Order: sequence, then C-alpha cells, then structure tokens
Amino acid sequence: MKIAILTLPLNLNYGGILQCYALQTVLERMGHEVQVLTRPQYGRSYYIIYPLAVCKRLLKRFILGKKVDILKAPYQIIRQHTDRFIHRYIHQYIQREWTAQIASHFDAIVVGSDQVWRPLYYQPIEEAFLSFLGDAKIKRVAYAASFGVDHCEYTEEQRKICSSLLKKFKAVSVRESSGVQLCQKYFDTKAVQVLDPTLLLSADDYRALIKQGKTHPSKGNLLVYMLDRTKEKEYFVERIAQAKGLTPFWMNSDIDDEALPLEQRIKMPVEQWLRSFDDAEFVLTDSFHGCVFSIIFRKQFLAIGNKERGLSRFHSLLTLFSLQDRLILSPDEYKSNLSSIDYDQVQARLQSFQTQSLSFLKANL
Repeated sequence: MKIAILTLPLNLNYGGILQCYALQTVLERMGHEVQVLTRPQYGRSYYIIYPLAVCKRLLKRFILGKKVDILKAPYQIIRQHTDRFIHRYIHQYIQREWTAQIASHFDAIVVGSDQVWRPLYYQPIEEAFLSFLGDAKIKRVAYAASFGVDHCEYTEEQRKICSSLLKKFKAVSVRESSGVQLCQKYFDTKAVQVLDPTLLLSADDYRALIKQGKTHPSKGNLLVYMLDRTKEKEYFVERIAQAKGLTPFWMNSDIDDEALPLEQRIKMPVEQWLRSFDDAEFVLTDSFHGCVFSIIFRKQFLAIGNKERGLSRFHSLLTLFSLQDRLILSPDEYKSNLSSIDYDQVQARLQSFQTQSLSFLKANL
C-alpha cells in the first residue's frame, strides 16, 4: 500500500523529526511504501531574493569586515545537520499545493504524530484534518495525533469543520488520554490512545542511526536537555550534579540568541542528540521527547513540567509507565530520596502498549 504521512513541518525539533522517522520506519517494516507530505523549503520568490541576499552578505564581508557565509543564510547554517538527517532518512513527497489530486498517488494518508492538531502549531488547522482532500476516495487514519493540551483551543467554527472532517476518517488514535476525551466531547468522535511513534522502535534501532552518524563522546554523564533555560534550572542542575557526583552537559544550542557567534547557534546532528541520551547516566529535561528517549534508553531521569507548553503530554506518558513521580513543576518539589526506575517493569508495559499500537495500524491499514 502507498501511504502518505501528514505531520508538523520538519525543521529544528528533534522529537518532531524522530517521531516522523519512526512512523515511516514502522509502516515500511509492515511492507508499505511511505512518503511524508512536504512543501518546498523555499517560496517562489526565493530565486529573486537569493541574489539580493548574496549581494548583501558580500557587502557585510568585504566592506564591513563581518565574518559571514556568502552563499548560505544564517538559518541554513543553523539547521544544516537537521536538514541533512531529513534529506537522508525522510522520504518526502514535495508539492507546493496540496489538493485532492494527492489521493490519486496514495492509498491512505496517516495524520500524526506530535502536536499536529494544536492550532497554535498548525495553521490552517483544518488542513491537519485533511480538508484539502474534499470527498476524494482514500483511506484516512490518525495515528497518535496530539492536541498538546487537555482543553479545546479551537474556535467554534474550527471545531465544527474539523468535527465534520473527522467523520471521514476510518480510525482515529491520539497520543494522550486527554485527547480521547477531547475527541469525544468536542468532535463527537471515538478515539483510542496509542504510543508516540518513537516508542515503537527499540534503543538498538536508534543506536544504528548513531553508528551511521559522525558522533563523538558526550562531555559529561548528566544530560541536561532544557527547552526553557532559566537561572533557577541552572542552579538546580548544579545541585543535582553535586548530589549525584555527575558531570552535567547541556545539549541545546542557543539558536535564537543573535548576539552569539553563528557557529555556537548550529543545531547538533540528530545522531549526536540521540547519543547524548545513550551516553548519559541521568537525564534532566523539560521536554516531552526528552522523557520519551530517557525511557527508550532506560535512563534515570527527572522532568520539569512547563504549564505554558502543556502538561497533559507529560502526565499521559508517565502514567502509562507508572512514572508520575518523575515529573515536578519546580525544583522545590524535588525529593532527594526518589527511588530508581525499575526498567524491567517499564519494559513489560512498553511491550504491551507496542503490541496494541501496532495492532491499531495493522487493523486500519
């Protein structure tokens, strides 16, 4: 079967890239031919703007004496490694305009995963419910689609349109338990909860990617992966490092800080990001996928929740594995006598949820 995946645009988010890679891989292992719906990276005006941009960078370099790359824009340099991974591993179906004509190229479209159903991250949100297909005859399935939060962020008009579009889906699954309730309450649709696609692959699957990439040993054994870095969190990291006798290393680059030299803002390769988890003895994170990959690599970890980014994702994931005590909302809530995670029990639960999640895909595709 030829299957298209619709997910959030793949840019700089490691979790977003890897969930797409994982879903593509799982579907291919089932025997399907899979591509990810993608729009061209550059608009039609790019070929007019590009020569002007090169001239501007020539001026900066040779007249103003600034160290700039003449042929590449700063954002192209920042995302060079993530772009390389996407181009190497993600099979893209690139079209500027998505229309019902897509149905003539595929037998099914799978929507998911990640926060693809959150209006804050996907606009127009109706497109994430396959509005562009109209009444085209094609199988529509949602796999681990996420609203990101436990309440409805849709306008009444958006809710009505998306509710109508969901009626055309053969089957709907969501990533969070709260998503099951949202589908029922606001969209009059029955949904089931399944695993984030990244959890359908094994640690060895990701280690194979690490081996194929040019990685280097991490510079510590206490991995700190914080999307929202604050002085309070920095102090907490030092406190944990001293208590556990570990050496902390921060993984994220400051891509938005234009005061820093460009080379310090480059996002690390996806393979190195994965290796950081594999190398760590302990993980401190405020990221959903930071928690996911801590579990995959069987690491002791602690998550600091962020209400603005949404807590339902963390609650739902950690509840699946009885790891609710791994989530705190501030460093003040940390308890030094926190027991170690029993990964034999976690693995047993994971295998059970993997079976259920794969069964959903097999039954509906």
